[in-house]
Amino acid sequence: MAVTSLVALAFLIPLALLVQQLAHERALAQAERQTAIVISVLAVTTDPNAVEQVIASAENRAGDVAVHGLSEQPVGRGHAAAGDVSAAAQQRDTVTASVPGGLAYLSPIEIDDDRVAVVEVMVPDSELTAGVRAAWAALAVVAVGLVLGSAVIGDRLAGRVVRPARNLATAATALGDGDLSVRVHPTGPRELAEAGVAFNQMADRLAALRIAEREMVADLSHRLRTPLTGLRLDVEALEAAEDLAAAGELTPEEDADRHRTAARVRQALATLEQEIDVLIRTTRHAAATTATGESEPTPTGYCDASEVVAQRMTFWSAVAGDQDRSCEVYGSEFSAPVSVPGSELGAALDAVLGNAFRYTAQGTPLEVAVSRHDGWVAVRVDDGGPGIADPDRALTRGASDRGSTGLGLDIARRVARAGGGSVSVGRSSQLGGASVVMLFADPEAPPPAPPSRLGLIGRLTREPRIPRPASTRGRLGDRGGQRPAGSRWPRQRRSRD
Repeated sequence: MAVTSLVALAFLIPLALLVQQLAHERALAQAERQTAIVISVLAVTTDPNAVEQVIASAENRAGDVAVHGLSEQPVGRGHAAAGDVSAAAQQRDTVTASVPGGLAYLSPIEIDDDRVAVVEVMVPDSELTAGVRAAWAALAVVAVGLVLGSAVIGDRLAGRVVRPARNLATAATALGDGDLSVRVHPTGPRELAEAGVAFNQMADRLAALRIAEREMVADLSHRLRTPLTGLRLDVEALEAAEDLAAAGELTPEEDADRHRTAARVRQALATLEQEIDVLIRTTRHAAATTATGESEPTPTGYCDASEVVAQRMTFWSAVAGDQDRSCEVYGSEFSAPVSVPGSELGAALDAVLGNAFRYTAQGTPLEVAVSRHDGWVAVRVDDGGPGIADPDRALTRGASDRGSTGLGLDIARRVARAGGGSVSVGRSSQLGGASVVMLFADPEAPPPAPPSRLGLIGRLTREPRIPRPASTRGRLGDRGGQRPAGSRWPRQRRSRD
């Protein structure tokens, strides 16, 4: 508003002076016209009486008119001093002189060779300032209107800037207090709108990081359930062996099994301690990454799915043997590279197998198979349990109908997606229960098309397989020679007699 007032004054003051000057020049122009009328009369006659009659009969709006030099006394009513009249006659040029109440306009004219008459027109102050005050009042009204209008418009324009800035500041304060749901509506000038969009993106990023952090902790915590499941099963076996030992019915073979079970308990405790160390290191790394402002790197690496399956099934086949489960492993003899770390694939396999052991009765058969076909690597886990009634719900993170965390299959799905594939849940055509297939893109032979349940996954249950020797059922057999990349492992359909 102050700037607008200064601009208005800078324009209005010169305008006011110009209006005053125009009024002054207008009055002098009127006096000049009156002088021209008298000069035209003097060109005809210099008789003082005739000139006086002309002056008296003419309409004199510019003031009193007088002629000096026609006689000893001026003809008409003169107001100019004798010195000003003499100066005009000597200079032979128009002279303006100040007189009481106005201005005298003196114009000389030669009437004879030796005489010069001076025509005087008195211009009163009222004529010199006629209309000036009204013009100044109008300019003042315009100035006030401009200032008030600029104040209103400036308030509107400032509101467009202040309100979005205030909303952005309020949202930033709320976000700083922990409200990750706060967002702003990008409005105002382009810069503020861009700042609002950047704020919303930052808030979305913070919310995503918070969710990812919580999911990471949940996933890492879920990995602890695998050794806990083995511990629970082995403890149950040890309790049964202790009861037999207390009753004196423990055979040497059962006593040897008890010692093996105790060894597995120690191994499970070591695994549990290792998983806890991984959880602590990962949590510290995430905290350090958040503190430095860096993005959390996505775990990358390569592993052989067959080797991971062979390693993990060493543990699970022993647990299956204690529960009288038929646990068969197929395809672990051949190379099956996938683009995920071995620890991540092992955690996904443990999550799926843990669910199979946890939610099926003892004695329920299990089957794990690895295949490599058409640019894809598949890890399949089948069981002979009741199956999964709602596969879509089972793949939903945190959803469970059996009181669990609902994270097992989601962990498997995330690992499969990290490897360029997906997870499929269906019914096993061999064992009749659930069938979980983790599909990974083959890094050595990119797949020509996205995975399909009716494609590779369906062929996994239709191709023949070679039955394993009876001595290897319930445990993992020795790994044979490696077949060339891209080869398929043959297998034979289970008899349905």
